[in-house]
Amino acid sequence: MNLRPQRRREEPDINLTPLIDVVFLLLIFFMVSTSFQRDTQIPLRLPEAESETMETDATVVEVGIDGEGRYFVNRDALVNDQRSTIRRAIEKAAGEADSPQIIISADRSTSHEAVVRAMDAARHAGYNRITLATRRPAGEGDQ
Repeated sequence: MNLRPQRRREEPDINLTPLIDVVFLLLIFFMVSTSFQRDTQIPLRLPEAESETMETDATVVEVGIDGEGRYFVNRDALVNDQRSTIRRAIEKAAGEADSPQIIISADRSTSHEAVVRAMDAARHAGYNRITLATRRPAGEGDQ
């Protein structure tokens, strides 16, 4: 006769909550610590400005203007600097997008007139979401 009380054998339980928490924290850490930088193949020395980094949309048209006044739309050189040529290139790069974001990256030695011409071409194309690209001053983190 067995007088010991019968104990039910419990199955081991694996709790995944701490594992999920650690993976989630690692994901957040890498997202926060990664810096996103837009590199271009056109050699531009952007002007410095102390402003917040802006998030970009899926449809972005980048208009580059080098120090000699040559225009590039999405890294493709334009044949001339006429407003109509710039407008057609922006429209072609925007495709079917209703309101793409136009980012003007002008060299710091570019004339004000060249930047205004690019802005005017974008406005004539019907786009009003225009941004000027800058870089942070030296000593203000990553450039």
